Amino acid sequence: MWGHRVAHRLWRADHRLAARFVSVVVRAWTSVDIHPAATIGPGLFIDHAIGVVIGETAVVGADVTIYQGVTLGGTSLEDGKRHPTVENRVTIGAGAKILGPVTIGSGSRIGANAVVVRDVPPDSVVVGVPGQVIARSRPRSASAPTDLDDALLPDLVGVTLAALQRQVDELEREVVGRVRTPEIRPSASGVWKGEDFSI
Repeated sequence: MWGHRVAHRLWRADHRLAARFVSVVVRAWTSVDIHPAATIGPGLFIDHAIGVVIGETAVVGADVTIYQGVTLGGTSLEDGKRHPTVENRVTIGAGAKILGPVTIGSGSRIGANAVVVRDVPPDSVVVGVPGQVIARSRPRSASAPTDLDDALLPDLVGVTLAALQRQVDELEREVVGRVRTPEIRPSASGVWKGEDFSI
């Protein structure tokens, strides 16, 4: 971050070539690509920083946590605001992509590998591709610790598939009088049997 702070000051003082030089040196040293024009608030924590990209018009608020492989990228080459705005106390999981001039509301959490292409309200959780917004049942307080455990995020695809399987079972009971076997589904522990698939 110290490298970005220097590059950002140079950029704002209209020393664009020097700002780019500092940015390139920092990127070569850390594998983090932050455009010198990006606005970064205090308390940004980039954990395992390899592969983080923050674009030119991105704005990152205070006390944001970003994990490896995150992109705050643009979706066009037009002038003007083309990168995300991330408000305060947001956690962005490994490999997540936030694309375009979208706003991530304060206190939100972006799950690992989510692809976010639309605005996220405050105190939300986003999972999946494309990112699906889930409202938190209880907003996080400003003093709450950083939201880190990706294992606690909901599995929207799994929940949807389970609901569809229940509906198919009910329809089979109505039509045939029983559920067909063998059933291709995970065990109670959530582990799929390998013989069900040609792997």
